This record gives sequence, structure tokens and C-alpha cells, in this order.
Amino acid sequence: MNCLVTGVAGFIGFHLSKRLLEQGDNVIGLDNLNEYYDVNLKKARLGQLEGKPGFTFIQLDMADLKGMEKVFSEEKFDYVINMAAQAGVRYSLTNPHAYVDSNIVGFINLLEGCRHAKVKHLVFASSSSVYGANTKMPFSVHHNVDHPVSLYAATKKTNELMAHTYSSLYNLPCTGLRFFTVYGPWGRPDMALFLFTKAILEGKPIDVFNYGKMKRDFTYIDDIIEGVVRTTGKIPEPDSQWNGNNPDSATSYAPYKLYNIGNNNPVELMKFIKVLEDCLGKEAKKNLLPMQLGDVPATYADVDDLTKAVGFKPGTPIEKGIKLFVDWYRGYYG
Repeated sequence: MNCLVTGVAGFIGFHLSKRLLEQGDNVIGLDNLNEYYDVNLKKARLGQLEGKPGFTFIQLDMADLKGMEKVFSEEKFDYVINMAAQAGVRYSLTNPHAYVDSNIVGFINLLEGCRHAKVKHLVFASSSSVYGANTKMPFSVHHNVDHPVSLYAATKKTNELMAHTYSSLYNLPCTGLRFFTVYGPWGRPDMALFLFTKAILEGKPIDVFNYGKMKRDFTYIDDIIEGVVRTTGKIPEPDSQWNGNNPDSATSYAPYKLYNIGNNNPVELMKFIKVLEDCLGKEAKKNLLPMQLGDVPATYADVDDLTKAVGFKPGTPIEKGIKLFVDWYRGYYG
């Protein structure tokens, strides 16, 4: 199949494209290579893909309407998988407009392209951050998520609403995937595991927020990719049981579906750091700090819908996942 993967030079987009190419699909990868973090790392990821049979790279910002129209007019896509976004909760506190441009303007341009090209299935990355102020655990796609605590989360919820609108108006099959704290080799430098590893190896203190009293449903990259690939092949159909008197946000009368992809096993931050220390053979100097604006104390994914739909449940333990990251980090940075 011919797939458009946006955010192809990003952490998840890179791993996804690699997997799709390995299974014989053609991938047109799109990325604007912005400078939110080290562009050289993005180019190094691209270097792992370029030259592989079936891969084409297009450097383009999704907010460029004319550019996006050109891509959809020149290429024929069976599936579109949107991994492009302005990421990061903390960055959204100081650079809100970047999130509107990328996550909302860019996403409407993508929806328009999919609509006019009659794409078979649009799969898009959402985030566990949409659960915001929710405290009922585990987080379920059937729960109401109307109380985001960061602009990043609000843009991800907006993507879900926009996709549903296009699914309803134009019968465009759409699946939203709420990812939970993704980590692994080639990960983002602004994520905790990367920041902690770099600081510990350099003998610098690590910032531990909420005094370490955090829990995260850390999900290894390979589990995320398995979930994305399986749900891409599961084109949603209208839910005949959907009822407007008691609306279920995870399904619809339209061809629309939401899934959580998480490890279903929250881990205390201090345990996560201890496993990392063991892998590095070095103890961290900890700078204990209060909770940051836009953050939440815990995440925990209910993945029952994912398991029932595609027969897969993430399960890589952090002991294995962190070691694989550390092995990559040592190899990449010498």
C-alpha cells in the first residue's frame, strides 16, 4: 500500500516508516525539519530511511496549504498516518502559536487533502495528555476529556473533534490514537529519559518534578508501532449501537474510532530513575522540584478496546526498554 507518513523525521514517524518499509509498503514521508530540537538527530533518522526501496521524502510544513494541495494532487495515498505535531507540554506554555500553526492549521490541511483524495483511512496521533484533570484510573477512551491542562493537550483534543467532523460530513474513516509516554532508541531529546541519561552521564543533577511523586504509563516504541500498524489495517465502521442520548466519545455513528496505546502498567518516577541508574551504572544527583504547570501526577491507560479490536496489548517492561535506549544512546553519542 502507499502510505503518507507525516512527521517522518520524528521519533515515532521514523520508527513507523521503518516498519512499513520492512513489510513492503511504499512510504512518502513528510517533515518540515523544524528546530524544536536537534535537527541533526532528525536528519540522522532520515538517513536510516533514505535509499530504502519504496521511500520518498518531501520537506514541507503541513501549515503550507498550497504545498499540501500539491502533495495530494501528485501522489495517490491508500493510508495517511499523521505523526507530525508540535510536541511538548512545557514548550506550549511559552510558544503557544507554534501549536496552533502545526497541530491545528496543519491538521485541517491534512484533513482537506484526505477528503478530496478519498483516502481509505486517516490514522492520527493523539495523546494521553487529553485526559487533563481527569483522576479516574485507568484512563478510558469512553471517559469525558473536556478539561485539558495544557495548550498541547487542547490541540490534540481539537484534532479528535476535527477528525470526527470530517468523518461525519464526508464519510472519511478516521482513527485517533492516544499515546502514553513513549520512549526508546532514537527518542526525543526533550523527553525525561533522554534528559536524565545525558545529565547522569555528564555528572549533572536531574530535575525531578512533584518531588518524584509521579506515575507514568511508560510505553516502549515497538509497542506503539505495533499498535499503529494494526489499527491502520482496522478501518473503522459506524457503530450501530451509538446513541446520541448517551454519546460514547470513543465511537460514532460515523466511521470514527479512538484507542489508547499504553503499557497499562504505571511506574513510579523514582523506580524509572532507579532502573536507568542500574543500566548506566551510575547514580543520579536529584534536584527535587514542585509540579510544573501543565503537568499531571499520573497516567494509566485502559487498553481493552485496543486489545479487543486488534488482538494486541503493549507489554515491554521498563527494564528491557530502558536498557535498549541506553545501548542506543551510548552507541549514537559514543
